[in-house]
Amino acid sequence: MLYYMPMKTYKRTIRTLSHSFYDLKYHLVWTPKYRGKVLASQKVKDELRRIFETICKWKHWEILELSIQDDHIHLCLLTTPKDSISYVMQMIKGKSSAWLKKKIKRMHGLYENHSLWARGYYASTVGIDEYIVRRYVRHQDKYNEITQPSLFDKLKS
Repeated sequence: MLYYMPMKTYKRTIRTLSHSFYDLKYHLVWTPKYRGKVLASQKVKDELRRIFETICKWKHWEILELSIQDDHIHLCLLTTPKDSISYVMQMIKGKSSAWLKKKIKRMHGLYENHSLWARGYYASTVGIDEYIVRRYVRHQDKYNEITQPSLFDKLKS
């Protein structure tokens, strides 16, 4: 009988609050509005990384993995039980959009009155497969090389 053993094991650290123990990890994905490639600049990526780290330190969250692609973001995050996932996304998307717009005044056609991020997001809990999810996020740029068919390919023919 074969047993699956991950190549690298992550130490599972149980965190505590005054009346609870927790290990809440999420895989989050979201995109800029209209899936535009506004995150392509290294300056923007570096600033977003700094902003995410600042927000997470302020809220006592921990970034496990972060991958900023040209048109989307993957984030593995450890949160506290007092914060819902909708609150986490509200803080991350809201603060990062506002702070990035202040830092980079006119960012690739996005102006002050427009939102940087699209309305939705993807959220999944990370459990036993933490290694696989973290490896996927870490190597996102390699997975992104595969070209996906366009929705408009059928209109051309």
